[in-house]
Amino acid sequence: MVGMDDETRVEWREWGPAAFAEAAEAEQPLLLSLSATWCAGCHEMDVETYAEPRIAANVNDDFVPVRIDVDRQPRVRERYNMGGFPSTVFATPSGAVISGAGYLGPEGMRQVLDSVRETWADRGSDAGRVPRALGGDPTPVGDLSPAIEAYLAGQLGEKYDDVHAGWGDDAKFPLPRTVEFALKRDRSQALRTLDAVRDHLFDDVSGGFFRYASGRDWSGVHHEKLLDTNAALVRAFANAYLYTGDDAYRRPAERTIGFLTDDLWTGVAVGGSVGPAAGRDYYSLPADDRAETTQPRVDLTAFAGGNALAADAMLTYAGYTDDERAREYAERVLDFLETDLVDDDGTVTHYRGGDDVGESLLVGDHARVVAAFTRAQQVLGEGLGVAERVADRAIAELRDDGSFLDGPREGPGLLDRPFRPLDDNVEMAGALCDLAVLAGDDRYREVARGTVEAFAGAADRIGVQAADYGAVAARLCGDPLVVAVADDPGSDLHRAALRVADHEKIVVPDADVLLDDRDLERGTATVLVGETALSASTPDELMARVSAATQNLGGNN
Repeated sequence: MVGMDDETRVEWREWGPAAFAEAAEAEQPLLLSLSATWCAGCHEMDVETYAEPRIAANVNDDFVPVRIDVDRQPRVRERYNMGGFPSTVFATPSGAVISGAGYLGPEGMRQVLDSVRETWADRGSDAGRVPRALGGDPTPVGDLSPAIEAYLAGQLGEKYDDVHAGWGDDAKFPLPRTVEFALKRDRSQALRTLDAVRDHLFDDVSGGFFRYASGRDWSGVHHEKLLDTNAALVRAFANAYLYTGDDAYRRPAERTIGFLTDDLWTGVAVGGSVGPAAGRDYYSLPADDRAETTQPRVDLTAFAGGNALAADAMLTYAGYTDDERAREYAERVLDFLETDLVDDDGTVTHYRGGDDVGESLLVGDHARVVAAFTRAQQVLGEGLGVAERVADRAIAELRDDGSFLDGPREGPGLLDRPFRPLDDNVEMAGALCDLAVLAGDDRYREVARGTVEAFAGAADRIGVQAADYGAVAARLCGDPLVVAVADDPGSDLHRAALRVADHEKIVVPDADVLLDDRDLERGTATVLVGETALSASTPDELMARVSAATQNLGGNN
């Protein structure tokens, strides 16, 4: 039992088989409370609703209440999320959903409790339903074609907010992967959106980006700062700097790396989040008042996927700027991942937090770890072996009918139901595209192709929020831009290759050794696009060869 804490009178159980067995024995529904350390609304609901004595008594008497940390339990989050957090879900002892809502104040909770009690009395377990996404239907398989990229590029223009920047006419999220897709398809949209993100979501006091704004004009900022969001934005701003050379995009990336390695640094890795302090909107206070108020909530759990994304982002930035701090901290994160969270067989563990250890074999973690270590191979000249082990493990254990499951089909509730998250599949496919070139193994590219094709039948229903699906589809429809550098990592030629203005390129240092290609002359770099191979011996020659090799390629380069 999680027990009662300072904020709530509810006798929370931990997520696990015991809670579901208790519900079955007592013939009661479960109340699943999906929460997060960084979530201000979750803590408000604890104080306002679950701490109300009569509500807590009703919950304790008539339900089996379970508290879920959505960062530590991402598979539970994906199956029971009601559109944001907190999510309040009522479920049968088999895990089927009876009813669900977001934030509930005291009066709203009383009404819902009465309604669910009545439904349960009338119908019992028959009142539950399994969400359609977990029904086991096959994915919408289709043909891979350039039309996928073209459709999603069109969505950029259709959904773009010409007045305020960003995409959509409601709440504004930074959408860093959509920005990266737009950098090569409509750069002005990408840069205007990054300008808005910087102007409205960047914390000028301590660095780092807030999570999102509730207003179309970027007003109503929600002041949580999450590792995943910040790492992805470091990479997006660094990639904007690659194309523009404008310090207006470099500086926010640099300062956010400082936030990650100062405010969220655990000593060996990056922690998960910073959220507003209980009871007060900490980040909206003047800087002089912050020291006098309660400190913000910090979750220093070291998550595999978030740390891998941070390492990827810091190495991206270091590759463009030679920033030693970014390189050093990325290497420390990679060492932590390899030592503490990646097993010898390539299995990735979701997190470590104190004595707590998370579950293993989650596809999102594997995708990001593969991406981080392939980035390390390109920037540092090492990491390929880890990337191959982690990818091979995911392919062997999680690939099913052409796409990847989110994790093992086992566990209480709906965890034994197959779920194939599009975003994680796209991340995995993109990482495998890089790995195929670096490892010289076309098998990884074929797996990536099959993964993208597994969703291609519904490509016209994919929104701009998942525009990176179009980027990976485009990479698989054409030949990759590869810069094979037959020289040491850190050489002038290698540094110039990393600065080639295409963030989807693949750089292979020590290429004559790694690719076992004796035709690559030491001290030269070769630009490879399909059958085209153009050699250079100086950075200036390399840039000219890249221009010549890519002049017929699509994209806004």
